[in-house]
Amino acid sequence: MEFDEHDLKILEALQADGRLSNNDLAARVGLSPSPCWRRVKRLEEEGIIRGYQAMFDRRRLGLGVTVFVNVAIQSQDTKAHKAFEEAVVKLPEVVGCHILAGQQDFLLQVVAEDLDAYSEFALHKLGQLPGVREIHSSFALKEVKPPLRLPLRRAAPGGSKAGNSKAGGSKAGDSKSSSSHGGGRTRAVKSGTR
Repeated sequence: MEFDEHDLKILEALQADGRLSNNDLAARVGLSPSPCWRRVKRLEEEGIIRGYQAMFDRRRLGLGVTVFVNVAIQSQDTKAHKAFEEAVVKLPEVVGCHILAGQQDFLLQVVAEDLDAYSEFALHKLGQLPGVREIHSSFALKEVKPPLRLPLRRAAPGGSKAGNSKAGGSKAGDSKSSSSHGGGRTRAVKSGTR
């Protein structure tokens, strides 16, 4: 799928504030409401926009500990990996899971109320998943940059050239009219924040 400048502006605006009304979004990106709505629908249908969700302050919800967990499993065959994947996605404490290249097989991001809660989780839930051989935990001391936004200008096909395609990045009927409107072997298994 090709992106132009208006598409990128829509994605950037919605990434910053997913609650924008179509009229507010259209005004922000320089389109009239109907073309803006059509573009958003196309981005949703193409799977670029996968959904909308609220972001929470985990500390205010009592989840004071973030842990990055390297997991090694006993067997390297596809069946063993699949069994672990299917089990780990069911654990609500695991808010991110990636398959790794290297000595470890998986990297998990886990949230818990405190160290005791994490210990209970690691011993009685994570450690009991199919094929787990080793678990190495690293505790985050401080979150410097939360995983909230993607670098859209770099992610778009063609990079910074995205806004230069097809007549300067606009499509017929997309421009805002002044007469009608005056003045992410590495594979993510489970991702997202909670």
